[in-house]
Amino acid sequence: MNIRHLTFRLLQVYVAVVRSGSFSEAARQLHLTQPTVSQQLKRLTSAVGEPLLESRQGRQVTTEAGAELYRASREVLGRFADFDDYLAALGGGERGRFSIALVNTAQYVLPRLLGPYSQAFPEVDVTVHIGNRRQMLTRFERQEDDLYVFSHPPSLAHALAGRFLRNPLVAVAPRGHRLADRDHIAMGELLEERFLLREPGSATRMLFESWLQEQGLSLGPTLQMASNEAIRVGVAAGMGLAVLSEHVLPPEHPDIAILPVTGLPIESHWQFIVRRDRRLSHAALGFLRFAEGHLGECVEPRFLSNELDDLLQRLDAAAGTPPRGHPPRGQTLKGI
Repeated sequence: MNIRHLTFRLLQVYVAVVRSGSFSEAARQLHLTQPTVSQQLKRLTSAVGEPLLESRQGRQVTTEAGAELYRASREVLGRFADFDDYLAALGGGERGRFSIALVNTAQYVLPRLLGPYSQAFPEVDVTVHIGNRRQMLTRFERQEDDLYVFSHPPSLAHALAGRFLRNPLVAVAPRGHRLADRDHIAMGELLEERFLLREPGSATRMLFESWLQEQGLSLGPTLQMASNEAIRVGVAAGMGLAVLSEHVLPPEHPDIAILPVTGLPIESHWQFIVRRDRRLSHAALGFLRFAEGHLGECVEPRFLSNELDDLLQRLDAAAGTPPRGHPPRGQTLKGI
């Protein structure tokens, strides 16, 4: 490979093509023409001396050599972006950017933390991606974000995790359900009724089905729905019962009753996930430090499960030295 022919611009164009899977989409994102992008990729391929991309079903995918170059390009560009953030921090004020990916249910809790953080550090650009578990796992595998939030994390072979919030799963029914006034209900009494479920692979559904299996129980009729909000509205309308994260329910929910089912709630936890093989930006680490210090001010105490100090210590140990230019963990929110 002739390294002298490589430039940051070539690597930026290559990363954009791999991410989007398309020359035309990469050109649009970079404000270039498609012929320019194609020419840049030809120059890069010539410099490397190996095929980097191949077309499969109309999408550009990496060859083996291309995948290695993609990882190297992300590392190089990430390091210089990190250095740029560091220089900005030295210039005064907390600046930078980070991306966080949330599974759908987490959108009900993360704004409580992101709101105060954004008010405290308005110069930090936060990008939030929300989707179902399968979509977020794809982003995780492609290393597209700095931080991820899962209640049922992916394989941690290449990641570190830190719990920060309880995510209890409760059984809900329409207000006025025949069993709503009982003090105790066995799950077996409910299983002949229809349950509203998320798609297969949803963490809530996986945890519920696993819990049923442990009890030696199985569901009867079910109806699959696309979102937690749709399920909540469906339960209120009398379409069936459901097991949902308690965070999905609004503070006042006059149309829905939480059923006192023996063995519930099912305990799970929201966790921040950080990939070991991706360099964490200063801004993302600063957000984790803020979260560790201010969770108790942003969420109800009964949901707290703050184990982020351990995650931060492991990240500091991996970096070798404590990061500089980050908000102190004990900084107060007064005056924000």
